[in-house]
Amino acid sequence: MALPNLVKLLVEKMLSAYCAKKVPLHFSDKLKIGFRFRGNNATLFESRPFYADPQQWVEIVVAQFRFDASTSLWTLYWPDRNSRWHYYVDIDPAKKFEKPLKEVDDDPTGIFWG
Repeated sequence: MALPNLVKLLVEKMLSAYCAKKVPLHFSDKLKIGFRFRGNNATLFESRPFYADPQQWVEIVVAQFRFDASTSLWTLYWPDRNSRWHYYVDIDPAKKFEKPLKEVDDDPTGIFWG
């Protein structure tokens, strides 16, 4: 079952606002925060200029939010150094997207933003 359109629109609105406030304006030429959807997943990433060619930007994944359509719950995943996803065990799956997004923003373990 696919991610419902209304849910996707609400999450897109929240992630857009989050990304817009995350990076100070004077750093916008050095760091960008973005997201993309694929199926029932929303992946948060940061982009930076490539050190060898600053005209190219590289993406580093930060977190992934997965929606289970059968339960309507969001789960949170973190990437390892090889960009493999692992279930984040410090919060339970949530009905509201705000809960895992807040966990990423607060980053109590340092696993998302370092």
